[in-house]
Amino acid sequence: MNTFTRNTRAGSLLLSCLLAIGVASCGKDDLDAAAPRVTFDRPDGIYTVKAGKSITITPVVENDAGAFYTWTTADGQLIGREKTLAHAWEEQGQVYITFRVHTDHGSAEREIRVDVAPLVPPLISLAIPPGGFVVLQGRGLLLAPVIDNDEGVTLEWKIGERAVATTREYTFTSDEPGVFHLSLSTVNEDGSDFLAFDVEVKAPAGMPFSWQFERATYNVSVGRAIRLLPRGITNAFDAEYTWSVDGQEKQRAADPLFLFNATVEGLHTAVVTMKNDYTTASRALTVNVCPPEGTYKRAVTASSRVDCNKVHEFLAAPGQFVNEGYTATTMQQACTHAEGRLSSGAHVSLGGFGGYIILGFDHSIENDGGYNFQVLGNSFTGSSEPGIVYVMQDENGDGLPNDTWYELKGSEHGKPGTLQDYEITYYRPRATGMSVTWSDNLGKSGSVDYLAAYHRQEYYYPAWVADNSYTLRGTRLASRTREVTPGYWSNDDFGWGYADNFSATDRLTDNDNHDAGTNANHFKISDAITFDGKPASLQYIDFIKVQTGVNAKAGWLGENSTEVFGAKDYNLIKNK
Repeated sequence: MNTFTRNTRAGSLLLSCLLAIGVASCGKDDLDAAAPRVTFDRPDGIYTVKAGKSITITPVVENDAGAFYTWTTADGQLIGREKTLAHAWEEQGQVYITFRVHTDHGSAEREIRVDVAPLVPPLISLAIPPGGFVVLQGRGLLLAPVIDNDEGVTLEWKIGERAVATTREYTFTSDEPGVFHLSLSTVNEDGSDFLAFDVEVKAPAGMPFSWQFERATYNVSVGRAIRLLPRGITNAFDAEYTWSVDGQEKQRAADPLFLFNATVEGLHTAVVTMKNDYTTASRALTVNVCPPEGTYKRAVTASSRVDCNKVHEFLAAPGQFVNEGYTATTMQQACTHAEGRLSSGAHVSLGGFGGYIILGFDHSIENDGGYNFQVLGNSFTGSSEPGIVYVMQDENGDGLPNDTWYELKGSEHGKPGTLQDYEITYYRPRATGMSVTWSDNLGKSGSVDYLAAYHRQEYYYPAWVADNSYTLRGTRLASRTREVTPGYWSNDDFGWGYADNFSATDRLTDNDNHDAGTNANHFKISDAITFDGKPASLQYIDFIKVQTGVNAKAGWLGENSTEVFGAKDYNLIKNK
């Protein structure tokens, strides 16, 4: 925390007042005279000023007739000879100052501390997509920036040199195509910021079509079905999607989703073509139909570990613990960091919504119909940061989590407020110490706040993400974060089926008290469901993914972030 602490060096405790009385002569008048006494208007002796700003401090001094004064820093620098100190410091930090009063009848001194805080200009963060804004003519573009340090801020929006608004948010609209130069300026007493960007307005025929796919190759066991679905579709304009498999057309519809039934083992080519009145686009995908379930199952042996033994992927969403105390510039380095944390009994923070970790075991975990594995977190009453849990079989037998994920159904499945296929895109901040902005597939935007008082690493955006933006997808739960009283926040728990969740119903009676500290949530493989909510009926699993499941923040506590301390094969615990 960025909270200044008291100086404890010997003989210089803050709040102490050293009083020394000297007698210049033995005359009666002199003996009756009193030595000076010093008090300050701040009982704790701590003052705060911003760097570069002058502070004025005037102590109350009794019995100071004929006195002279000195103000001296801890390193011996004399900075004042008047009763009132007026001074400015350019560097932030803590400055200890001793004020001394000398008279013919004695002296007194008092140490105070001045905390020199950094200037906090109003920094602008705006979620600008890669390539800039492109908007359809006649359609409004809501610009909703995040302003860090916004106390006393004034704003001005301009199009070219023309001022158009002074509001926090601004909606840009143009009925004419073209490129428009927009800017936003902010000013407060500590400084200013300026952001300029372009908005290109196009007619429908000129709007760029785009889509993404999770992967180029999909693996699925024979006898199952998977969905093939383009993501992040933009500017489709009443498109029609045609799917073919191995050269034979299978589906033509406005819905881009295609259900692939894996009936024949081997490699198959699925081609999807999007066509509308303005453009045509195609993409070829490979579907590897693998041998039947159980072909690559790994049996439990006498040497099998209870704990997970491998971090296959760790991709955090931005958050206050991301990049703190570690350096990772590649996915492999991030996984190595996470493995080290888990092996030492420490946690890995997944950041805001969508941040995830993928864990592996040295054997397959059986589905016996009961609880089969644990995920360790640190939840307690009023502090649940739920993580959605997914499971996977190694369907193609290569030892990697590149097959089909199945979500584990929890208590919120199917309820209003629970969203499947929620997508959020995070944008790299313009500079250090700034919040991370985001936008989602619901047309909303916001930020992961930079908490300078507590976590002061340069960026909350993961250093191992090379791109200036990245998108995370998954199931999102409705937030249960609430401000109980001013400044006191509670992240209330969910029923069951989530990691890092102080659940009342999934606690077992086998000495798992689920107290504060590291504790376990328990999961059943039989709760695995397919994309359409039907039972997946998996006999076993090989990989576990935990993903932060809410997009919420709790004031000064920051973003909700699932913490993971590891995972265990509960079958090996309960069957001992």
